[in-house]
Amino acid sequence: MDDVVRAALRAALTSGIAYADVRVLAPQRFEALAVRNGEASALTATSGAGVGVRVRTERAWGFGTVADPSAAGARTAARLAVRAAHAAEPTCRRPIAVVPSRGPENGRYETRLRRNPFDVDRAEKLGLLRDAEKALHVGPEVKSGHASMQAWEQVTRFGSSEGVGFTSRIVHVGAGVDATAAAHGEVQRRSGPNSFGGDYGQAGYEFIEALALGERAPTVGQQAVALLDAPSCPSSAATTVVLATDQLALQVHESVGHATELDRILASEAGFAGTSFLAPADRGSLRYGSEGMTIVADATEPNGLGTFGWDDEGCPAVRTTLVDRGRLVGFLTNRETSAALGVPTSGATARAGGFDRAPLIRMTNVDLQPGDRSFEELLEGVREGVYFETNRSWSIDDKRLNFQFGTEVGRTIVRGELGPLVRNPIYAGMTPQFWGSMDAVGDASTWHLWGIPNCGKGQPIQAARVGHGAPAARFRNVRVWGG
Repeated sequence: MDDVVRAALRAALTSGIAYADVRVLAPQRFEALAVRNGEASALTATSGAGVGVRVRTERAWGFGTVADPSAAGARTAARLAVRAAHAAEPTCRRPIAVVPSRGPENGRYETRLRRNPFDVDRAEKLGLLRDAEKALHVGPEVKSGHASMQAWEQVTRFGSSEGVGFTSRIVHVGAGVDATAAAHGEVQRRSGPNSFGGDYGQAGYEFIEALALGERAPTVGQQAVALLDAPSCPSSAATTVVLATDQLALQVHESVGHATELDRILASEAGFAGTSFLAPADRGSLRYGSEGMTIVADATEPNGLGTFGWDDEGCPAVRTTLVDRGRLVGFLTNRETSAALGVPTSGATARAGGFDRAPLIRMTNVDLQPGDRSFEELLEGVREGVYFETNRSWSIDDKRLNFQFGTEVGRTIVRGELGPLVRNPIYAGMTPQFWGSMDAVGDASTWHLWGIPNCGKGQPIQAARVGHGAPAARFRNVRVWGG
């Protein structure tokens, strides 16, 4: 891989090229297994390798890629990148400025594994999924059960013309179950431990085993059945809501994580999913939420999907505060946007979806810090409200300002106690007002680091795996209704 990097850099550093970096991915593996209604419904295993080369002239970037991790392939990718940069330069009005990468000459980062998921016998993995799926069928109302797991491995060799170099091997895994129940014209679905495939982490097969899907599955099935006869969520123009940790994680993702990506704010990344309601001048002055709102982007957090040694520009992983006690204090940045903002170092968020994609600003582990209330204390003092758990739908405008979310289950809250299930609960709001209404934040016992494996951004689209730590929390004067 070192020979491939050197070949690419030699080919890239031609006349007019001020900088080049190379990412060699070999291998890039993915496996997905699933069982539905007692039968294997997904058996996917893929493996790929290739080279991505990025270059910069005084005014323009260029990127080239080939699915050939050889020295010849690297030279081809470099020539493509150089051609793209020279072609783009006449359209670029201003010189490009970047902050230093501060990366190592030969760094190494590797996920700590007890059991490599790609070495575990497939029959063992399918057996775990079959047992979990079978346990979902708690009655005839459960018409469909589903259990799944996924695993990724990415080995990267990075080198740049500035002398930065590192090798990393990152493994991500995850699994989950869901049950679909139907009766008397009503259909309901319940998932565990989270929707959209379950929970994910940077770890080995031991992470999947610890999810205990077989023990979790009967409760998932029972709740799917119970929702069939549950009343619709009551409507209110302004009531108190308590969000479970899994739902609050997605709230953070959509209304804080994406909104603080500085390429969105500067409108250099706007095509696929919009821009942001924030502006660079808001840093240090904008009131994003209440005093209980402190949010950090932490690429050093153990076991997160957004954890790494160095990003895809060679910048070391860091912990950055985005919101401090309700006030916006930072953004998600790369080398170029940090220079535009006037800060001396990158936020190390440049990440690419594969060797065939150029790095974009992506979330790392964007976490709402825990407060000092137990779950029971969050409920205390709520005369009437609704508890929301496990996302099933979301909608947010292209500035990350107006939103609505629906969850799989809700419960009424009456005089500080959780009541019976309600179905199809939905809540809505505007980002600063909503976060400003947060008057109590759960403690560490309510906090969990969730993995989200399917964050989309960019054209062409890139999928990123990111992490979100969140406690439970309470919000006042929120609009809710039953879908």
